[in-house]
Amino acid sequence: MVPCNHRAIEWKLVGNPGLLSEAGVKKAHLFVTLKKTVLDPQGATILAALKNQGNSAVEEVRQGKFFELQLKEGLNAEAAKDEVERLAREVFTNPVIEEYRYEIVG
Repeated sequence: MVPCNHRAIEWKLVGNPGLLSEAGVKKAHLFVTLKKTVLDPQGATILAALKNQGNSAVEEVRQGKFFELQLKEGLNAEAAKDEVERLAREVFTNPVIEEYRYEIVG
């Protein structure tokens, strides 16, 4: 398996961006998942358990992590985006095997 040097980054503001910058951002939701090129043994185990229970509707399971970050009051949307992106890169993910996406929630 060859590690990829790119990281998928997808982000969105949830709610009215004008209100977020005026009232201050409250939270960020950060989703961390394994890259598609990385095997997911936990996902495979979950899928096997689902199939053993007779569930045939699910074709693939990829497991990941979800973080809810409470952000400092008064932080504007752009500063929140920059900080969450930095934290995701430097703290919450292993860039060799994981990618992330996040949303800023008012």
